[in-house]
Amino acid sequence: MHKIRLFIASGFALMLALAGFASPLNAQDRALPYWAVLRYEKVNMRVGPSGEYPVIWVYQRQGMPVKVIRIREGWRLVEDHEGTQGWISASQLDLARAGMVIGKGLAEVRAAANDAAPVNWRAEPGVVGKMKPCRDGWCEMDIAGRKGFVAAARLWGSQQLAGDE
Repeated sequence: MHKIRLFIASGFALMLALAGFASPLNAQDRALPYWAVLRYEKVNMRVGPSGEYPVIWVYQRQGMPVKVIRIREGWRLVEDHEGTQGWISASQLDLARAGMVIGKGLAEVRAAANDAAPVNWRAEPGVVGKMKPCRDGWCEMDIAGRKGFVAAARLWGSQQLAGDE
């Protein structure tokens, strides 16, 4: 009887241990590509998917959106708004959505999602903010606590991707 209980307890412990591994593996099952943001103020981009590879770029912009285009174990091949590609550790990324103002000149941040709405303020290219899913060509943004709507065409990160949930 004691051996049966020990066998059952061992089996249960093994199931719990395997369940702990399932969550990280499921995160890798996400469809590609998808959006992520830089989790920290300083994030290294590397030539390959390991800390052994040389750093090719150091981002100093927490919350900046990147497009994840490939997964390899704990690393993500990402592309930034300029088309630069490289590997970043998954621990350095967050799945939150953000947008970065792109294009020439100031982008109008409006009170509502239409061209007739009053302009609350204007944002320079490179400005980053939290973003809700875009609809009808407009994205609701929170830029340093100020909220408004920006035309989706002026934002890197506005496009709906296959892996976005």
